[in-house]
Amino acid sequence: MVIGLLRRSFKVVMLGALVIVTYLVVTFVQVWSTSHADEAREAGAIVVLGAAQYNGMASPVLKARTAHAAELYHRGLAPVVVVTGGRRAGDRWTEASVAAGELLRLGVPESALRLEASGVSSWQSLAATARFLKGEGIETVLMVSSPYHSLRIKHIAGEVGLEGHVSPTRGESAGSGDRTGHLVRETFAVAAGRIIGYRRLFNLDAG
Repeated sequence: MVIGLLRRSFKVVMLGALVIVTYLVVTFVQVWSTSHADEAREAGAIVVLGAAQYNGMASPVLKARTAHAAELYHRGLAPVVVVTGGRRAGDRWTEASVAAGELLRLGVPESALRLEASGVSSWQSLAATARFLKGEGIETVLMVSSPYHSLRIKHIAGEVGLEGHVSPTRGESAGSGDRTGHLVRETFAVAAGRIIGYRRLFNLDAG
């Protein structure tokens, strides 16, 4: 009887483990697939997700995002470009202000720019962006970020009431190990966010 109970318990544990592994594998494939998708289309606004800046100088990742956003703007895909990203501890500039400077240099007029400089995570930035864009009657956005980030920000956009499409940057300087690491981390973030909600995930880990 004890042996039979142990066998049944083992089967339940193995079945649970199989379900979890399958869920993570499917999520990884979805993260990878979305990272290769470019959904560039007309929208109410282009939203640039923040990235690191160094003493007022844009990091290579932030430069790649602003360059891509400027290209989309000049293609006439949206009349407004929102730059996001707050100030990290010890910073004098916000990611949004540095990104705005890059876009001005790339020919995007100041009248087209909107800054969301309070967010310290993707969820917080997109939630704040959704609030003021809805006030302007804008609910469809074309989001620019790194490829691995695409699926998570699409989900977050939906959670905050935006119709989000992604147009990720290409050619960012990162080794294959870095890319794999990003994809694995995003897999766990998406897997958790879909179950508990991305707002709750932000509250657990503000990032």
